[in-house]
Amino acid sequence: MPNLVMTIIGPDKPGIVEAFAEQVASHNGNWLESRMAHLGGQFAGLLHLSVPDGQVDQLMAGLRSVEGMEVHLQTANAATSSAPKLRTATLDLVGHDRPGIVRAISHVLAEYGVNVEELETAVESAPMSADLLFKATATLGLPDGVSVDDLREALETIASDLMVTVE
Repeated sequence: MPNLVMTIIGPDKPGIVEAFAEQVASHNGNWLESRMAHLGGQFAGLLHLSVPDGQVDQLMAGLRSVEGMEVHLQTANAATSSAPKLRTATLDLVGHDRPGIVRAISHVLAEYGVNVEELETAVESAPMSADLLFKATATLGLPDGVSVDDLREALETIASDLMVTVE
């Protein structure tokens, strides 16, 4: 059974998940994992599934029949899915919202060879003021030889310039 990764985007409305779940099930697929969200009025989803060899083309046709949704399907990389898991760490960041925060943080992570496995960000009103706060939470995959302490020190070095706190 091929493992597939699917991305979905389109106008958000009730029943989208059910429509995709119906297509996967009707083509004897197995829904393995997913991340889905409402972003800027759009439904955005990532889905990892497996489906029998002879059903991939029919599944794709069925998925593309879901009105208003753009769907991309790609074969999962078997080498990546069977690779040993990296050590993980969690990054929490909060500060005044301004352009460039994600770029600066991701630059440091890339310099250390850190993989961003999950990233969730939001801009919210600060309590008791009209200021906007940028918040981020990330799950990071640390390669051998990179310590949490070294990574924390590198991130804290740029945190004051960004006016954010990093944990």
